[in-house]
Amino acid sequence: MPTARVSIFPLSGALLLPGMDLPLHIFEPRYRALIHDAMARDRRIGMIQPRGDGLRPALFDMGCLGHISHIEALDDGRFNIVLKGLARFRVMRELEVSTAFRQIEADVEQAPDPDEVLSAVERAALEQESQRFAKMLGYVVDWTAVARLDDQSLVNGIAQIAPFDPAAKQTLLEADTLNERADLIIQLMQIVGRAERDGGATMQ
Repeated sequence: MPTARVSIFPLSGALLLPGMDLPLHIFEPRYRALIHDAMARDRRIGMIQPRGDGLRPALFDMGCLGHISHIEALDDGRFNIVLKGLARFRVMRELEVSTAFRQIEADVEQAPDPDEVLSAVERAALEQESQRFAKMLGYVVDWTAVARLDDQSLVNGIAQIAPFDPAAKQTLLEADTLNERADLIIQLMQIVGRAERDGGATMQ
């Protein structure tokens, strides 16, 4: 795995996965500076979840490198951007820097196999559990459109938008294969379903 210097955007609950898009609204001055810097260099930033609160919280060990595929500069200095996930990275160490945004040294993985697929049984199980989950939470979903998605778009799309807590999102990021991620999604939806039936809170 190549080592790289990565400027990071720590954001709890935001899940960027290789091959997937993540829209973001950038308003804090330090992250405006991050976007300016990235646009002047290679348009790349690293998304990673913080482990706690505060101005400089500890970080999870793994994040995802993204490329700014679309940017809209607003009149007041804010940005709307879309990040395209490139590859996961593992934090080696945080760097001492003078920038307002944080930077790390990271081992960047190779991009995953774009042709990775689920078995027919796994795909059916994921769709079935997703339909139960959506019905329970009152979501309106175009299941005909869902059926047309390729396996990676389906699995990673659910991972991004489902109301799972940050720790669960991190577990999904760290799953090494599409099959593992799909299995985890099914388990998490079942856990949330049980909590809902028992009158507990969802994993939000």
